[in-house]
Parts: sequence; C-alpha cells; structure tokens
Amino acid sequence: MSNLFTRLLNERTFLLADGALGTNLFEMGLQTGDAPELWNIDHPERIAELAQQFIDAGSDILLTNSFGGTHYRLKLHKAESRVHELNKAAAEIVRQRADASERDIVVAGSMGPTGEIFAPNGTLTYDQAYAAFKEQAEALKDGGADVLWIETISATEEAQVAYDAAVSTGLPVVYTM
Repeated sequence: MSNLFTRLLNERTFLLADGALGTNLFEMGLQTGDAPELWNIDHPERIAELAQQFIDAGSDILLTNSFGGTHYRLKLHKAESRVHELNKAAAEIVRQRADASERDIVVAGSMGPTGEIFAPNGTLTYDQAYAAFKEQAEALKDGGADVLWIETISATEEAQVAYDAAVSTGLPVVYTM
C-alpha cells in the first residue's frame, strides 16, 4: 500500500502546506521562551483548533507541533525525558483532525535542529545526533505521521544525520532549507 503522501504527490500537480505554526501559536497565547511542544499535552485543544483552521483554509499538509522535539531542545525546558510523549501527541492531534476531514490530509512530522554544534567545533557527535533524531522520528511515526518533515537545519552535518535517522523509520522524508 502506498503512503498517503506519496500517493497524493503522484495524483496532484501540487500540495498546499500549512504555514506559520509558531506565529499562530503566539497569537493563541504561547509566550516567548516557552516550549511549544509542551502544548501538545498542556493545551491539545489549541493545537487541534489550529490544525482545523489550516484544514479549513485548504491545506493538504499539516505539520506537527514538534519542531523543537529532540531531547536537546526539550532539555532547555527540563522536558528531555518526554521526547516520545510530546512528539507522539503532536502527531496524534493532527492525525485525528486529518482523519476526521472529508479530504485527504497529510500529517508531516516536523523535525527541527538540535541547537547543538557538531564536533570538532562543538561536542555533538554523529551518533548522539542520530539517536536524538531517531527517537523523535520514531515517536512521530508512532503518532501517525505520514511523512517526516526536516526543516530549518542549515549545517550540512546535522542535515545529513537528521535525514539518516528519519529514513530509518521507513516513512518518506522531506527536507527544507
């Protein structure tokens, strides 16, 4: 059976993605310095409402609220032990809204940078980064993501390891810069 994302790419000339997830969350009450990913548990109704707004606006692809979902980013908020819980919830919330839609909606598991610097300039190794991205990617898959959406990673080493970890799940992968 073909993955929904792959099937829609083959059937249509374009797919419309949502946009400005973070900006919209700030308009809904997220404060500067807060971890948006915590809202997947603390305010799931707000995440679901935003997903519905994107569906109503015609989006074919909805990104999950998981951009900072590696344990490196979540550690800044003392939530590094909640990687699986927060990422799985991010995908489940959007998956529920997508499945309730009369249209086919792709759930894209958003994966952003770790915020760490790779060795030799920093301390992050390939294996450490791979483990972090793999943990996030597996949780997004467990929550029902159709595709993994790696975004805003500009360091080539980090982009490669994020891709390697994402591909290991068997899901299609999109990378944006």
